Amino acid sequence: MADIRPIVGISMGDPFGNGPEISVKALNDKTLYDRCKPLIVGDKTSMEYALKVANKVDGIDLKLNIVKEPKEGKYEYGTIDLIDLGLVPADKIPDSLDDPKGPQPFRIGACELGGEAAFQYVVYVIKLAMDDKVDATVTNALSKEAINMAGHHYSGHTEIYADYTGTKKYAMMLGHEELRVVHVSTHVSLREACDRVKKDRVLDCIHMANEACKALGIKEPKIGVAGLNPHCGEDGMFGREEIEEIQPAIDAALAEGINIPEKKPTPPDTVFSKALGGWYDIVVVMYHDQGHIPLKVKGFVYNKEEQHWEAVAGINMTLGLPIVRVSVDHGTGFGHAGNGGANELSLVNAVDAALHMASYRKSQKVGN
Repeated sequence: MADIRPIVGISMGDPFGNGPEISVKALNDKTLYDRCKPLIVGDKTSMEYALKVANKVDGIDLKLNIVKEPKEGKYEYGTIDLIDLGLVPADKIPDSLDDPKGPQPFRIGACELGGEAAFQYVVYVIKLAMDDKVDATVTNALSKEAINMAGHHYSGHTEIYADYTGTKKYAMMLGHEELRVVHVSTHVSLREACDRVKKDRVLDCIHMANEACKALGIKEPKIGVAGLNPHCGEDGMFGREEIEEIQPAIDAALAEGINIPEKKPTPPDTVFSKALGGWYDIVVVMYHDQGHIPLKVKGFVYNKEEQHWEAVAGINMTLGLPIVRVSVDHGTGFGHAGNGGANELSLVNAVDAALHMASYRKSQKVGN
């Protein structure tokens, strides 16, 4: 019987961040192998150390299988298939396993070596997907500072993917459980973000939000569109973007049959409560923090008594690409990386979302 499990290419993330240990913990879930064939692209040295830490801290006992091509993978629970790019020498991974307090954080932080390696892992998984050697890509966290130190001047994964796939119209989507947001702008100053609220861009984001929901299994998406200004500008008293840019985009989308229940921008101080209440399946937001803050308030849970993260959940998805890309919705965790305390939930969520997207795209191709 043919093995129809999709192959998911997973970039390891910054070698001095939490990506290696999160990858190990996520691939310790046997059920993940029932759903897909996970393939890590990264460095053997980093993954070997993460395996040692995971074994010492959590008793996880997994092995590496080094491959050159996705087709060589075993894709069996107990074995992590890895394409080793050989960018991080073993002597660059600090060994703290023998510390009497247990494994300690690396304390390296953003550096040129980590940035170069993380960047190359991402470029490699993009190429695998563009060559149809993997069905979807998932990315662990990288450091924007580190990749820029290495001479790669991008503001994040989204822009790297857009550049290397030749994509002009794209957007970032964040999601956790029933709360989803798509951003009109992301990594720019707040002043510039206001200038980017234009009818055509807002309409593009409404289109991408609608399509993303369908790809995630929502047959008839309900879309909320956040205003930019307090009280949506109060009829122009606090700004005219809602009148001159956002409402025309909504009107155009409604004319196409897209379901925007309120038929107008929703004040940003109530739109997320409405989304959680089921009014919308997704919200188009106007700038980075307007979308990130509510998602992380919901998905990130810190235990203040025990001083650790109970959950770091949620996904980051790039819409508009010719390939599937989903990412963890957290950073590299440099201050804690290397001690075995990283939480893998966001990576597992990202893999599952990538599988939904890959399945939808396959069905669309078959339908055409």
